[in-house]
Amino acid sequence: IDQLKNNGIVKSVAVYNAMVAVDRKDFCPNGPYRDNPQPIGSNATISAPHMHAYSLEILQNHLKQGKKALDVGSGSGYLTVCMAKMVGESGRVIGIEHIQNLVDASIVNTRKSNGALIDSGNLKFVLGDGRLGYSEGAPYDCIHVGAAAEHMPEHLVEQLAPGGRLVCPVGPHGGTQEFIQLDKDNEGGVSRKSIMGVVYVPLTDKNKQI
Repeated sequence: IDQLKNNGIVKSVAVYNAMVAVDRKDFCPNGPYRDNPQPIGSNATISAPHMHAYSLEILQNHLKQGKKALDVGSGSGYLTVCMAKMVGESGRVIGIEHIQNLVDASIVNTRKSNGALIDSGNLKFVLGDGRLGYSEGAPYDCIHVGAAAEHMPEHLVEQLAPGGRLVCPVGPHGGTQEFIQLDKDNEGGVSRKSIMGVVYVPLTDKNKQI
């Protein structure tokens, strides 16, 4: 994390504190501190630390105390826990994942050091198709998508609160993908911009993934 800070990727105190407080070793059995994606089972990966840092920095103003967030494709649970640390005791974060083994693993991983977040209700992991969002907890001040959608998922845009921000890799598997930041203004108008080119695993259905 200090290396990410020295390289100018981690810029804010809030993101630094959250990432330092959550040990990747709890969530990633192999190479937890390497700055590249690592497999976590079920043909899923945990993203590289620098991508987690970029995401949290882009979203940090929407992850302040008391905010509500959704993490789509929550995988190992690492980033979801970082988000929960940032929104604090008065906030709420939901991680949605479509493979039961990964949902179960994310709960086990979180309970190694951060079980209180689950027990308090600040953090919840659910099984479901993240492309459809999670309407039960909507609207969200912040939505993070951890896999590449071919097109921006409309259900997620609908579940974004006015004044909220969504980040999502968009593009075909094996093709050109962009990390898109989408903002919704207080009147419900939407603007989007490309942050950078990326390479992510596809946001797909369970049958295609496993």
